[in-house]
Amino acid sequence: MNKTLRVILIVLCLEMGAFLLYLPWSNFWEQNYFLVHLPQALRMFLLHSSFRGIVSGIGVLDILVGISMIQTKAASPNASANPPA
Repeated sequence: MNKTLRVILIVLCLEMGAFLLYLPWSNFWEQNYFLVHLPQALRMFLLHSSFRGIVSGIGVLDILVGISMIQTKAASPNASANPPA
């Protein structure tokens, strides 16, 4: 994989993970324009702490994917130099 593309992908994973980890517990989650226009049952579901925990868990997984991509590259610096025979 191209080094530039890999760096962009790692940064994207880490940023999106941090965003998904923080956003459900911020005031923006409760007071946004789109949430006001949803039916009451769906609004209550989206504001429930279990749903917020699921979204935060996806954020943690995204951060772990970014970290594993960094560690994979650090473990095998010449992986692209030695193609399989």
